[in-house]
Parts: sequence; C-alpha cells; structure tokens
Amino acid sequence: MRHIIYTYLIFGLFLICTSCSTRQYQTLFQQKNAISDSAYNSADVISEYRIKAQDVIQVRNLQDTKYLVTNTSSAAINTNVLGSGTSAGTDQNFQVDDDGTVILPAIGRIKVAGYTRTEAQKLVEDAYRKDVLVNPIIELKIVSLKVTILGEIKGQGNFPLTKAHTTLIEMIGAAGGITDKANETNIKIIRGTEKNPKVILVDLSNIQSINDPRTVLQNGDIIYIAQNKRATRTDNFQSFTSTVFQPALLLFNTALIIFTLIHR
Repeated sequence: MRHIIYTYLIFGLFLICTSCSTRQYQTLFQQKNAISDSAYNSADVISEYRIKAQDVIQVRNLQDTKYLVTNTSSAAINTNVLGSGTSAGTDQNFQVDDDGTVILPAIGRIKVAGYTRTEAQKLVEDAYRKDVLVNPIIELKIVSLKVTILGEIKGQGNFPLTKAHTTLIEMIGAAGGITDKANETNIKIIRGTEKNPKVILVDLSNIQSINDPRTVLQNGDIIYIAQNKRATRTDNFQSFTSTVFQPALLLFNTALIIFTLIHR
C-alpha cells in the first residue's frame, strides 16, 4: 500500500509539473527564399490615403512671426490663426463634415475630402496665402487614422497611424512586441470594408516579409496574432488537467486516505 501511495504521489507531481506552461521562442526574420513578385496582387500596393468625411485633421501654422504681414489688422488675425511657430505652435484639430469640407479659422470652409494629405496641405496653404498670411508654412496631419491589434501581442488595442507608410513591424514594436505564445509564421492583417473584408497572411519568420508591400498598414486594419501550436496544446492540456485530472486526483486522494485510515 505504501508503494502505491508513493507511486500515486509521484504521478500527481508529474501532472502538476507538466501542466505548467513552458516558454516558447520565435524564429523571426530567418534568411529564406525571396518572395516572388507574382505573390503580390497589384491591388495590394498601397496608394496614399485620401481624406474622407468624419476624418479629423490637425492644421498648424509653422510660420515664424517675423514672416507675418506687419499691418495691424492682418497681424491681429495672424496671432489667432492656427498659432504661430514661435508661440508654442498650438495644435488645432478639425473634423471633416459629411460634405467633405472643413471649417478653418479666417478662411472658412474648404473642401479637403478626396485629397491626399500633401494635396490638402497645399490647398490650405494656398488659401491662407491668398487671404490671410504672407508666404505661409502650413502643416496638415490626419490624426484620426488607426489600426487595431489583437491576440498574442503585449499591448492590445487601438493604435494611431502617426506617419505615412507605417509598417506592420513598426506597429508591433509600438505595441511592445509579440508574446512567447505567438505564431510568428501566420499573422493576419484584415482590411477592406465590412461587406468585403480581405485577409492578408504574413510570415515574420521570413526576412523577406520586411519588403512585402502589403505590410504597409492602412486605416482600419485589424492585426490578429494567433497562438502557435505548442502554446495551444499546452493550454488545452492545462485546461484538461484542471477540469478532469485534478478533481479526479483530489477525489482519489481523499478516498485513498480514508481507505488507509480504515484498514490500519
């Protein structure tokens, strides 16, 4: 009976130890065969984003005050238009209306929907040059663009696209990197409309994925990083042992103790 108890205790200890998760390691950016150009659809090449209704843009006047017009009335306007570069460069955000226009200080409504950031910046700059400023230096950013990262990433959530041509690698880095359980060979980028979503698969174990034009992120992209098979098996085993083996182990242990006490 004593040998049975010892054997049983060793078996229980084995189950407890094997139920603990083990650290997984990724093999990122290995030197593999180049991805052929035919693997990329021409539609995957990302064109520059065009402003849409409900987008939020940030407009700043970077002009130094010494370049402002000197007459009193214009100078009075200039001190209130978007903030000057020498007065802390106040950031001001403006939402694009459903008709594609945005209301800006001193110049009123101007259509920006359908234009790229660079094109809209030139339009705004020309409008201020015509009516308000002398040789203005206008900076325009689209601040409402974002992507969503889910799954085996250290920082899940929504992340803004703060610059043009932000890549998947840069965004993963901004989110703290992938976890030990991540499947680095099968990362999904879900993009497109709700009625016509498209799934792009990226293999980060291949260093050629850095050159994949599809990994340049677009507004509204959803990045999903699933568990690798080892982590999935470990989690399934832990779940099975916690729901089946451990209760059975406890029940058998209790019965064994009772049996031992009775037959002393």
